Amino acid sequence: MEICFLLNGESVSVDVDDPTVTLLDWLRETRHLTGTKEGCNEGDCGACTVMVTDDRGAKPLNSCILFLPQLHGKAVRTVEGIAAPDGTLHPVQHAMIDHHGSQCGFCTPGFIVSMATAHLNGDTRHNDALAGNLCRCTGYAPIIRAAEAASAAPPPAHLSDPLPSVGALEHAPETADQLAEIYAENPEATLVAGATDVGLWVTKGFREIAPAIFLHRCRDLQDIAVTDTEIRIGAGVTMDRVYRLMQEHHPSYAEMIRRYGSTQVRAAATLGGNIANGSPIGDNPPALIALGATLHLRKRADRRSLPIEAFFLDYGKQDRAPGEFVEAVTLPRQPDQLKVFKLSKRFDQDISAVCGAFNLEIADGTVTSARIAFGGMAGIPKRASTVEAALTGRPATQATLDEIADAWDADFQPMSDMRASAAYRLSAARNMLARALLTETGAPASVLEVAP
Repeated sequence: MEICFLLNGESVSVDVDDPTVTLLDWLRETRHLTGTKEGCNEGDCGACTVMVTDDRGAKPLNSCILFLPQLHGKAVRTVEGIAAPDGTLHPVQHAMIDHHGSQCGFCTPGFIVSMATAHLNGDTRHNDALAGNLCRCTGYAPIIRAAEAASAAPPPAHLSDPLPSVGALEHAPETADQLAEIYAENPEATLVAGATDVGLWVTKGFREIAPAIFLHRCRDLQDIAVTDTEIRIGAGVTMDRVYRLMQEHHPSYAEMIRRYGSTQVRAAATLGGNIANGSPIGDNPPALIALGATLHLRKRADRRSLPIEAFFLDYGKQDRAPGEFVEAVTLPRQPDQLKVFKLSKRFDQDISAVCGAFNLEIADGTVTSARIAFGGMAGIPKRASTVEAALTGRPATQATLDEIADAWDADFQPMSDMRASAAYRLSAARNMLARALLTETGAPASVLEVAP
């Protein structure tokens, strides 16, 4: 497999025998570009951040879980390529020096690349842009000051890399039709979209994922279509694009997306991947279930659709046949009533102990309809059908919540693990419903909004 891309402005061609070689390992071991660091090796710390540019623009990505085939036809900038060819420092590099933003320096290359990418994109939401980079020396204050100081400077011209012209890539279909044929012929293959999950199978689990089919070149899986009646999101749409879409249609869902992954993760992870892996703590399915989403599956030319909650059968088991893949998700257009609450030990970038999604209609103080779903409360993302039925037609009050307390036991028997006990999860879920009702009635319900 021959991979062609730009590296710090230079065209490179790489013969890849093992498609699961990560960009981080290749940079450090083959190209001896050791500025990019290995920290967690799972996409959490940001020390390995690189800038990757494709026809949708520049993104910061974690090179530790980025496989070489995913770079075909793209442009990569490591920390060694952020300064100009003549050695002139990038504005963010100057600012980090001026504001003393580096101490031991291990995290600094990743910060520099994240800051330079945000600077190139005109993104001044510095706290969000740097949430995926961990610093344990200086703390974030001088780094944020550096990002703010550099924001007014124009982006250096040398970072606007032209994309190389490349041909097709083996095991990387360019259309859903091609994917359908390849996958039907190789149903044992591992589908690799953003690799934010599969990457850890390799780097942490040391799993063999061959044969692998890379989905990043399937452009028709990356389409978003908004009509008067529905929103259709292709399975290959990355979570940064879902985030921007939901900011317009369902802001509470968007805020959960902002928290559940860093900029680097959201730029790689796909909606279809988060659904297809069937994780009971995947944060998208509860929101999609509450919105009444429909999942679209395909095997060769055969397509079928089902309510998304029906896709999850049991822990580790989904309603997906060998050779069948998630093609898209559709959401019915509706007034925004969705509330999504994520409970985790860290506020940003953490796995949920409980994630609850509440789509409630309240008229004259009475709950007239309810769609409620949770992650972290069962072996699958699960709809709270009994709670919904008990709640509907009753006053939106604490008294009602007390009266329907037994309904929760019919829907959920959560487990205890390192993130939360079963009792805590159940208590948290009940409190989330109370918070949703309070929010719908206009009462203050978020601790983040408490003010003296």
